[in-house]
Amino acid sequence: MPSTFCFRRSRRFGAVGVLLGSLLAVACGGASDAANDGAVADAAAVPTADTATLSAKTVAIGGFTYDSARMTPWQSSVTVPGRLMLDPSALATIGSITEGRITHVLVRVGDRVHAGQVLVLIHSHEIMDARSALASATAKLSAAEAERDLASSAADRAARLLEAKAMSKAEVERAEVGRRVAAASYGQAIAERDRALAMIDHLVGTGNVPALADEHDVLIRTPIGGVVTSRDAQPGTVVLPGAPLVSVGNPDRLQLQMHVSADAAAGVQVGATVRFALTEEPTTTMSAIVTRVAPTVDTVTRTIEVIAVPNGASRGARAESFVQAEIFGTGGSPALVVPSSAVQALEGDTVVIVADQRGEGLHIEAVRVRTGRRAGDRTEIRSGVSPGRRVIAGSAAIAKAELIKRRSPDGA
Repeated sequence: MPSTFCFRRSRRFGAVGVLLGSLLAVACGGASDAANDGAVADAAAVPTADTATLSAKTVAIGGFTYDSARMTPWQSSVTVPGRLMLDPSALATIGSITEGRITHVLVRVGDRVHAGQVLVLIHSHEIMDARSALASATAKLSAAEAERDLASSAADRAARLLEAKAMSKAEVERAEVGRRVAAASYGQAIAERDRALAMIDHLVGTGNVPALADEHDVLIRTPIGGVVTSRDAQPGTVVLPGAPLVSVGNPDRLQLQMHVSADAAAGVQVGATVRFALTEEPTTTMSAIVTRVAPTVDTVTRTIEVIAVPNGASRGARAESFVQAEIFGTGGSPALVVPSSAVQALEGDTVVIVADQRGEGLHIEAVRVRTGRRAGDRTEIRSGVSPGRRVIAGSAAIAKAELIKRRSPDGA
């Protein structure tokens, strides 16, 4: 309507009108163009939502997994290197029980052994003395047994003679005393025999005896079953009592040892959860429970030792393996969190891709969020997503690629 008015005015006033009409037309047209440009600018200023509707086939190919934004007490965490080691309660360092010379070492490091198995043979004078003592004690026991039987018979005979008035009461009492003395000697002989047997059992043990052992060898046996972890014994070496020979440990009972700075250990308590992965297998995670937090700071490293016990069998884990561990502290104030895998970078924006079921398909949208703290596989959401919202946690990068494809002019 304004342009028509300007045209009519220019015809009525001739040349002057033409000039004025031209000026009015420029003014009217300029105003119209400016208004149109403003509308385009306003439209461009309104951000468009990144959404897409995926077919059931695309969803199946994508292999998405889902989680939800949830309010939960925030747990601080600290990531530290760690070392798997044998549980000390399942580790035995077997030392020499005698003085002598090692004649044979029957195991090597890595050998699996059972409780009572002979590991080392030591030629020692103690076993010879023990066998001699057993022979002497056995002979004394035989003599004491004969004397006991004889004294018992004499006492019984004296009692019968006393009844027949053929022996005095004093003689009967002496015979009874003789029986008691003989019985005491017999008991002492049994004790000496048992002590000699115990010494031999201590030096030889019970169970199978290797064919290459002789009566002058002390047999060193393992008290527990497991795997030989170290071997100090060498044939020909002279050892003293207590000298370490072989170490045996249970490979299925491991502990996770970590050293944490004093500040980081402030929130770590017994019962805290630990997630760890072997250095050579970082994608395979296992869990453990903290069982001990050292009460003092190490004077050299200025760290605090934390010990954790893995839950169940540690898949592929061996003693002395190095791991990367994450210790979770005590819970704090509630925070809105999502899996860290759900947080994506989309052309300069930090987004979380939410998902709503549409029949057999899926409607997805990249929602811009503001993140906060991050601990392991959890990220705090400060704004952008409401609690309970369903988000894509697994294969979120594939969903983001679908959204980026739809941003392009020829996107589907």
